[in-house]
Amino acid sequence: MALSRRDALSIPTRLFLSAAFWSTLLLLIAGIGLVTVFRRTTEQAFDDRLSVYLRALVADVALSGDETSNAPGQQLGEPLFELTRSGWYWQVTRVDGATPQIRASKSLFATRLPKLADLGVRPDQTGLRKGFVDGPDGRNLRMIERVIDVGDDGTFLVQVAATNEDVEAQIRRFTLTLALAFAILALALVGTTALQVRFGLRPLRELQGEVSTIRRGEGEKIAGAYPQDLSPLASELNLLIASNREVIERARTQVGNLAHALKTPLSVIANEAGADASPFGAKIREQTDVMRDQVTFYLDRARLAARSSVIGTITEVEPVLDALMRTFEKVHARVDFDFDGAAHLRFRGERQDLEEMAGNLIDNAGKWAKGRVEVRARATEDGYFDVIVEDDGPGLPPERRQEAVKRGQRLDETKPGSGLGLSIVSDLALVYGGLLTLEDAPLGGLRAVLRLPSA
Repeated sequence: MALSRRDALSIPTRLFLSAAFWSTLLLLIAGIGLVTVFRRTTEQAFDDRLSVYLRALVADVALSGDETSNAPGQQLGEPLFELTRSGWYWQVTRVDGATPQIRASKSLFATRLPKLADLGVRPDQTGLRKGFVDGPDGRNLRMIERVIDVGDDGTFLVQVAATNEDVEAQIRRFTLTLALAFAILALALVGTTALQVRFGLRPLRELQGEVSTIRRGEGEKIAGAYPQDLSPLASELNLLIASNREVIERARTQVGNLAHALKTPLSVIANEAGADASPFGAKIREQTDVMRDQVTFYLDRARLAARSSVIGTITEVEPVLDALMRTFEKVHARVDFDFDGAAHLRFRGERQDLEEMAGNLIDNAGKWAKGRVEVRARATEDGYFDVIVEDDGPGLPPERRQEAVKRGQRLDETKPGSGLGLSIVSDLALVYGGLLTLEDAPLGGLRAVLRLPSA
């Protein structure tokens, strides 16, 4: 079943992305919350400042009434009310007469403030209205207003308005400062998270390295001290490796015992049948040979399967091939053997199996070669390596190559042998997950390519 890209992520990546995501999200939520609180606090402080001016105007109106000599707003102490179009304005309007009487700050300069009541703003419990209006110069103004009744002196609408540009500027500066601080904090959290994940998962990487060392054949068990969470896993893996070796060794012993137990009775039967020249004796000898071949075949398969299951068995390729070449140069003295070294190649299996496979191929090439055999090894890109054996002999037609790897098939009775060589090589290669293929050789004869897993 195919894994999704999310499921295929490594544990360190999962932990890092999860921590980074939640840290960033929490910082974002905290930032929005702080900006919101700061905005409300700043706007409330601005409204409180306008309320102070409004109360001062109300007090002036209550004291001055309709007397223009004591105009309200003289004691506010805010120079911006005196500057034309400064953005700070006040206005007092008598609303109980037929013609409204208006007194305003010099900053209004013959213009007038709109009424929040006309804009549909409702008063609060104290009769105070708050809202935003467009000022005389087109700027957005924050306004508060209240209607007061001073008895016989009349009823007045008192208004104070000011631009909130300074407030918005303060909020923007706070937001930018907070964003910068939180961005630095987020980077610091992400960095510390990466270090924490790397440090926390280091024992897992060490355990992986120990297991890889065993798989490559460079160690026999997991060594080193691990945290209490991983120590039981390391112990269980060591027990599993030891149990695997014990099972394989016991299987080898039992296979050997079975081989000896069966071969002796078969030899006795074959000898007894050999003394009988009748058709019955011939039939017994024939079936005995079949039984011997079958027993040998399946015992060999069991032995090979046991060998290939051993964990951590690694064999250097070049020393094995070099030793085989020296041996067969003496066996087939008439043949010129050419060996291209296989430096740095390692076989994930036992030495005797590699010797058996490569030896059979080289011996077979030496038997059929006219005068030259080439042996070389090369790595492939899929975790395997090829042992290539070529000769300049008569070769083998494509239609007979499949038959050549069948057990007991001898394609030429004039050559010595039992006909088991190529079959053993093919069976053993399959046990290790490899493959034996026969092709035409550039030298003119047969080319055998043995593909085996590399370490």
